[in-house]
Order: sequence, then structure tokens, then C-alpha cells
Amino acid sequence: MFWVRMMSQPQVHRCFGPKDRRAWLQIGGLSLGALATGLSPTLAQLLAAADQDSVKQSVSKDFSVIVFWANGGPSHLDLFDLKPQAPAEYRGEFLPVRTNVPGVEITELLPTLARMADKFAIVRSLCHERAEHSGGTNRFLTGYPSRAANLNDSEFPEVGSIVAKQLETQARDIPLFMANTKFYGGGPAYLGPAYAPFMPGPNPRSATGDNQYDPIPIYRSGPLSDSLSISSAGVLALSRRRGLLKSLDSLPRMLDQHGTLPIIDGMQRRAIEMLASSRTREAFDLSLEDERTRQRYGQTHFGKSLLTCRRLVEAGVRFVQCQAEYRLKPETGVTSNWDDHSVNSHLFNAYREKLPSFDQSVSALIEDLYARGLSERVLFLFCGEFGRTPKIANQDRSGRPGRDHWPRAMSVFLSGGGLKMGQVIGATNRRGEEPIERIMDSNCLLATIYDRFGIDTNASYLTNAGRPIPILTTGQPIAELL
Repeated sequence: MFWVRMMSQPQVHRCFGPKDRRAWLQIGGLSLGALATGLSPTLAQLLAAADQDSVKQSVSKDFSVIVFWANGGPSHLDLFDLKPQAPAEYRGEFLPVRTNVPGVEITELLPTLARMADKFAIVRSLCHERAEHSGGTNRFLTGYPSRAANLNDSEFPEVGSIVAKQLETQARDIPLFMANTKFYGGGPAYLGPAYAPFMPGPNPRSATGDNQYDPIPIYRSGPLSDSLSISSAGVLALSRRRGLLKSLDSLPRMLDQHGTLPIIDGMQRRAIEMLASSRTREAFDLSLEDERTRQRYGQTHFGKSLLTCRRLVEAGVRFVQCQAEYRLKPETGVTSNWDDHSVNSHLFNAYREKLPSFDQSVSALIEDLYARGLSERVLFLFCGEFGRTPKIANQDRSGRPGRDHWPRAMSVFLSGGGLKMGQVIGATNRRGEEPIERIMDSNCLLATIYDRFGIDTNASYLTNAGRPIPILTTGQPIAELL
């Protein structure tokens, strides 16, 4: 609220900000995404005004979320809602396999997960109305339809930004909200850049319609392993304290004519405390895991990403989002995401390539959550902005198969979070076209997440135009999960 209030009010009263370390720790919602766009006196004043926020709430539940985001949209018919009795042009090439929960079936390409279905749940009946990638992402992650169709930046705050804002007083020496890179159609919107995720090495192409970039690590990789600096995109990366100080000192400084320089210095100290703390450094250091664990997850992008995500939530991060990208063989496809049009990839060969790694890494994470006593307070979520068309298309001149965008039906995979596992909720018709049982707007998933955090979805924030917008206006928590 402090961001939008100051943006919408013509008169701003100077606030000299907190004066000690404890006061700065109270601005815990700062995810350091603010530094991606540089600092200004206005932003510094807004940070200093955090204690004046009138939309504060006592949110104390020890709960975290890991979102493994299948950007592009995963095929529900080829993963978790197979239709073996449908006509050939609908059912695809894979067969369903029984799981260890009677009556629950998933694709044959996930045999390890099939043996642990008692530890996950599938919701097959979510839907919404937006069929564009960024428009669908904005719709799915915020609960609101955007005015623009192909928007790079969300028009409403995504769920991770809401969590960072609501829980800001709980942060200590590690950011609350982390991601590997910015989502196309995601962002903090009118909450302001202080509630964007901290990203160790983002790729700006991920926030555009480009779908051919290489997988972006959330784990320490390459130069990020050894130098603490500000990347070309202006976002802080991890490692040594001295490098961070040098980089922060190189940021453009505003004249101290409005008494803001001490506040900017305080923000620098806050950034150093968070990024140079032992908890932050160690959370990204996979070498601290034993070799058996690393091998269990797999030495792959999926494996190292999910192991890092688990370490981050253990260290105190409350919301982690990571794109589930995979570099296909050139003969299989040109994209690294889940946008499986025939012009992008051979749908079934792409799944044959990446699902073995997915099966290994996701099952390892689920086993870890349960073995380490995290399953009650950490929710793992795998989904994308929508499903794929039930009818297979052959747009590519080679005739390879693909599926197009389909927000009218999708499947969401969940594990842990203190929710009721070992079940399938909802159903689609015999061709996977539309939900026919337990039909739910995708907002019901957001409402479930907010419920587990203890966040009141009736709370409102002001847009930059001064209009109050509730966190959600529709959607009830999914009762079967609770």
C-alpha cells in the first residue's frame, strides 16, 4: 500500500526512515527486484514509509511454496488426464499407467511418480478464459484478466509479490520471494519493484514472447559462482560482500537535496545483510548436499533447480518460482519451454526427452519434503498458464504433431503443503475438452494458496490511479485439498 499511496497522492511528506538495523529488517518485503530499475528518492522514501502501511496483517503461518512453472502450457492429455478411449487425433501416443492409489492414473512416462501418488494430488478441472501466453500467465497468477493480450509485465500483482508484501515484516537475512527469471506476463504491477522476486541471473528474453532461450539457472552456475555483482540487467547476483559493495556504490546516486541519501545507504546495508548472509550463500551452494542426494535429483537443469528450491525454502524463502525449461535436441524442437505447437517441437518426442528427467527430479523433491518433515509447510506446484488443445494439430510442414493453447481445461499437480494428497479432483469430458465435474476457475488454486499462508484475499491495494483492488474477487479454496 505504501507504494501505491505515494504514487497516487500529489503531496508526499518526507520520512527520514528507520535508523537502526532492526528497523531495516522490518522492511523485509524488499525482494531486491527494486534494484533492477535503479534507485530514486521516491523509491527510497517509499521503503522508509513501510511502517505506515495501512494494509498490514498478522500472517504468521510457517508456510512456503515452490512453483515449477511449465511456461508455454503443459499438455494435460499427455501428463495427468489421459484419454485412452478418445479418437486417435485426441488421445496421443502415450498410455496411462496405474499408480499406488487405486483409480488414479498418469502418463506411462512418469513411472517413479506413479509409485508415490499417495504423496501428490491432481486437480483436473481448472479453467479460465485467456489463451495468450502472457495474458494467460497474468490471469493465472494474479486472478485478474489483463486489458492487454501480449503484455510483458503483469497488470496486477502476481501471487509471489502479494506474498512478499503480506509477509514483509517476517523477513530476516534472506529474501522472501525468489525466482530464476521473470515470467512473461508476470510482475509486481502496482505494488512496485520492491516486491519483484530476487533473481540471481535472469534472462530478459524470458519476459518476452521469445521461446528459444536456454534454460535459466536458479542454482549457482558459471560466473555467478564466483563473483558478486550487478548483472547487465541491473539485478543483484550472489557471492562475495566486497563485490556487492562495489557494485552498489556504482549505482546512480541522487542528489541529497531531499534528505534521501541516508535512506539509500540503509537500503544498501539491507541488501548486503540479505545477500551476503551465510544463510543466503549456503542456500545456493549445492556442494553442501551429499553426493547421494545430488545424484538422486539428477545433474540436470530440473534436478539442480529443484534441489536449490528445496534449500531456499529450508533457509526461509517463502515463495520460489522457477521455470521448468529443458533444451531439446535440434531434431525434436527449437523451444526450451512447454509451448508444444508442431512448429515448435514434436510434442511426443519432446515429452519422451524431458519427462524422464522430470520424473526423477520431481519425485526426489517430493521424497525429500516428506523425509525432512517439510511436507506440512512446503507446497510444491507444477503447472503452466493453460493446457493444450485436445485435438492434435500438424502445422509444421514436416507433419510432426503438436497441440495449441487451451485455457478451457488444464491439470495442476500439487504435493505437500499440509494438504490432502492421494486424490484426483475434478474431471474433464471424454476428449479432455472441458471440465464436467467440480468445475473451478483457476482463482480457486490461488485462494487455496492464500488460505494456507493465512492471507485475507479481501485485503485491497491501491493502483497507481488510486483505485482499490482486492487480492481476489472470486475463487474459494479447494475444499477437497483442505
